[in-house]
Amino acid sequence: MGARVVVLDYGFGNVRSAVRALERVGADVTLTADRTTAQEADGLVVPGVGAFAACMAGLKAVRGHEVVGRRLAGNRPVLGICVGMQVMFDAGVEHGERAEGIGEWPGVVERLEAPVVPHMGWSPVEAPEGSTLFEGIADERFYFVHSYAVQTFTKGYDENAVGIFSPPKVTWAEHGGRFVAAVEDGPLAATQFHPEKSGDAGSQLLQNWVRTLA
Repeated sequence: MGARVVVLDYGFGNVRSAVRALERVGADVTLTADRTTAQEADGLVVPGVGAFAACMAGLKAVRGHEVVGRRLAGNRPVLGICVGMQVMFDAGVEHGERAEGIGEWPGVVERLEAPVVPHMGWSPVEAPEGSTLFEGIADERFYFVHSYAVQTFTKGYDENAVGIFSPPKVTWAEHGGRFVAAVEDGPLAATQFHPEKSGDAGSQLLQNWVRTLA
């Protein structure tokens, strides 16, 4: 049997295609908002589409933010996708309104500064050395659909900090300017693009993540 993965069903996300994509790479997938099932799975996927504030409200309604926090405290893997990545940051600002995120990473999700928004389509990424998610696919393109993103990432770059944890591995992409395309930070990983819509490269990324759950 493959790794047990829960796709969190909280009303915001391309859930069916995420389930199918994970099943194709060998995961045993359950679509549910049940906290116990989500807590006990080998891996938890938090999808998300639409507005940041609405996604956070949906997450809180099923206490998904608590599940994420407990899983990460226990070093249990979580993968955020699209707005499911954005909510892992401190806050999102849309139409002048600020909504608080889960706050696992410092940073604010803001509107892309580009001639054409949303950023929609296939784009290359700039993956760091030693990336697990992008092993074998660092030169591929991935499918993005978004108007907002985190454009600076500061966690883990304090030269004076003392700790046992390595800094997060941050992958970047460009649309108007640089923005965070993916982050790998211990048990928490996330992508701004949609791996479930990114063809063979997206399948390989999901397979790379599922492999870490064994």
